[in-house]
Amino acid sequence: MNTDWLTHSVLLPDQTVASQATQRQGQLTKPAGSLGMLETLAIQLAALQGSEAPRVDKVQITVFAADHGVAASGVSAFPQEVTVQMVANFSAGGAAISVLSNSLGAVLEVVDVGTVVEPADLPGVISHRAGAGTANLQYEDAMSPEQLAIALNAGRAAALRAKEQGAELFIGGDMGIGNTTPAAALGCVLLPCDPEKLAGPGTGLDRQGVAHKAALLRETISRYDDLTHQPLEALRCLGGFEIAALAGAYISCAQLGIPVLIDGYITTAAALVAVRCQPDVRQWLLFSHQSAEPGHQAMLQSLDAKPLLNLGMRLGEGSGAATALPLLRVACDLHNGMATFADSGVAEG
Repeated sequence: MNTDWLTHSVLLPDQTVASQATQRQGQLTKPAGSLGMLETLAIQLAALQGSEAPRVDKVQITVFAADHGVAASGVSAFPQEVTVQMVANFSAGGAAISVLSNSLGAVLEVVDVGTVVEPADLPGVISHRAGAGTANLQYEDAMSPEQLAIALNAGRAAALRAKEQGAELFIGGDMGIGNTTPAAALGCVLLPCDPEKLAGPGTGLDRQGVAHKAALLRETISRYDDLTHQPLEALRCLGGFEIAALAGAYISCAQLGIPVLIDGYITTAAALVAVRCQPDVRQWLLFSHQSAEPGHQAMLQSLDAKPLLNLGMRLGEGSGAATALPLLRVACDLHNGMATFADSGVAEG
């Protein structure tokens, strides 16, 4: 399957619009800088959208679901069948991201990139399967080159759908029992970083379970000579189908001109891969929150990311990004709607 698009140029933010938006912020009826990151967000969105009046009313949320062979090695507190059960829950509207999407008026779709059990034909669920879960990365490469290409293209297809629907913002979510292990493995080789720093509780492991995960990660990465500067090979050997799909979506969004709001640990691992593939992708990424998963902070620091929220969340699904979405909307409303000193007759400082 063709992945030549991975090397296509990424669009660049409009610096003229950025300057105009910065100038407007300086004219609004407030002390300069008094709205903090809300000002920065508005300017960044203006530059990315090429508009002095940025909006994030039309939002697409795509949750990629897949299973992981490493779940058989005891790295999750939940059984693997939960993945496909949650896909049905998304479709039925019972999951956290389903409620959040409905509340925010966002378009929600779920893409099955490779659950072990193929879900039934469900409303809002798209099949783009790379396989029935990855292989167990503890013992072998997680996926073949062909499977990696399918998963990457699943992400590109989602970005193209977002573009066709006029999305002003893209949020990627993840669902996959055991997926904090491949996310941590990617961080171990790409940052690089010690497994003990990146291994966390995931769905609720106790201290002994976390220690087991760290030992598994150390054993796994020892099989490979040097993946630090080979992001796609690291993704193939250590990643998950949903992580690959997310990375493909982020690269494609940057090529298509769609800003991205990154969720938590799993999606940040995908963002790390995407940025290592194409550094200019970083300019299209906004970061919603700092996950309670301990390895997330190291990934955020590597990407020079300043998350908007720190609520102790670690659910995934895109839930942290959806929770932060109202802040982006407030930033745009303030930027577009506040009066200037000249308009209002208020004396400038």
